[in-house]
Amino acid sequence: MTRSVLFVCLGNICRSPTAEAVFRSLADGRGLRIDSAGTSGWHDGGPSDPRASAEARSRGYDMSSIRSRKVTAADFDDFDLIIAMDRQNLRDLTDIQPAGSKARVELFLPYAPDLGREEVPDPYYEDNFPEVFDMIEVASRALLDKL
Repeated sequence: MTRSVLFVCLGNICRSPTAEAVFRSLADGRGLRIDSAGTSGWHDGGPSDPRASAEARSRGYDMSSIRSRKVTAADFDDFDLIIAMDRQNLRDLTDIQPAGSKARVELFLPYAPDLGREEVPDPYYEDNFPEVFDMIEVASRALLDKL
């Protein structure tokens, strides 16, 4: 049974905090532990990208308390499910996953196959925050339905 979910992208300022905020809102009252992290430590302790935060506010999500952090070895035992935003994040996670840890590590968008893609594009570079939010909302609903 999945009781905890960690969303992971590269810097933990765009995609993974977006997924954390969206999934937390949708899962309200279900008793799940939900967090996000990045495979890099570039933005440790910093807030989400202002463009992500603005898009979140426009959709009724609050990202103001989310702070960037780097994935740790302990996360692989603290979380049941670790969700990667793209294949590179997935490779990075499987490279650092301790042997024998309990977490399942998977890509996010296969939960929503109707989207026709497997990776969430990085809006930091593509500046496509509305499109990314749409994908994350669809995949979050699908993931929640499967849990």
